[in-house]
Amino acid sequence: MFVSLPSRRKPSPRWATPLLFAALWLAFLWMLGRPDEARRSLWMAWGALGRDLAGGLPSWGAWLAALQDGSISRLFTALFLHADWAHLLGNLVFLLIFGLPAERAMGPWRFLLLFLAGGAIANLAAVIVIDDPHRAVIGASGAVSAVIGAYLALFPGARLGVVLPLGLFLEFVRAPAFLLIGIWAVLQVVFAYIGPAFGEVAWAAHVAGFLFGVVFALLVRAGIARRMRRQKGY
Repeated sequence: MFVSLPSRRKPSPRWATPLLFAALWLAFLWMLGRPDEARRSLWMAWGALGRDLAGGLPSWGAWLAALQDGSISRLFTALFLHADWAHLLGNLVFLLIFGLPAERAMGPWRFLLLFLAGGAIANLAAVIVIDDPHRAVIGASGAVSAVIGAYLALFPGARLGVVLPLGLFLEFVRAPAFLLIGIWAVLQVVFAYIGPAFGEVAWAAHVAGFLFGVVFALLVRAGIARRMRRQKGY
């Protein structure tokens, strides 16, 4: 007979989500103190621009040129640029709600890879769809969408608390995560074509990031299972 003895080792602290939260916040505060023209110049200098990557799927030559001149790094630096307070706070709220449990399951390093790689893929998708080398794609929305997609793949049966305004009262209800996130995902697809803010919000980045997060979580779930077993001492 074999008896499992759970380990007394404490779980590793979740530092990736707070680190990303602080980096997004500090980057926005740093930009906030600059004049409008200087802020727009920063968006164009560090945001994801189309240029040779616009106009359909990029060729190998376009990839090589982007790697050589360093412009491909803008797919990552664009994640830390936000247009206004609403843009920033929306991303921060969803990052905390879905990022903390996702990081607890997959670990900080996998979570960082999810955020950065998912955000870069999402920005690339937005650049290709917008197809305008004179417009910059900025914000962590695509990366946060990847986190949401990974959360759905990891916790399909989870329930989330929702506050519903009912007249003069607020009602707190719990709804399945897959239902709420499924509605969110459908809206991203719809808004990509008929959204009232089309042309200002890179909905393609949201959709691409979400799909990347789902695929990423499914690919690394075996490693996540091994990590959870090690934490429990099995």
